[in-house]
Amino acid sequence: QVQLVESGGGLVQPGGSLSLSCAASESRFSINTMGWYRQAPGNQREMVAVESISGITTYADSVKGRFTISRDNAKNTVYLQMNSLKPEDTAVYYCYAVAAYELYWGQGTQVTVSS
Repeated sequence: QVQLVESGGGLVQPGGSLSLSCAASESRFSINTMGWYRQAPGNQREMVAVESISGITTYADSVKGRFTISRDNAKNTVYLQMNSLKPEDTAVYYCYAVAAYELYWGQGTQVTVSS
């Protein structure tokens, strides 16, 4: 069992920046992929950014060039730096991790981009 604890998020004006972090509890199994999804009201959950344990990153087209994912494998922590935020980035952001072929989710953190 892996528990994910997210921090960060909040309210920011368009063009601003926010940083999210997600720490995974210790696990018997090594954590493979970690990343972020988001879900806006009325929309399906969508992938934002993911990073494999080997450092391969994938981004949604809508955030390329604005968001940066990184991770500290020693701390089982994944980060999401969000720059040039837009109102359409408003959503609940969920951290996830894959360990021993099981998928785990964080509780979600609200990001609101509004003037």
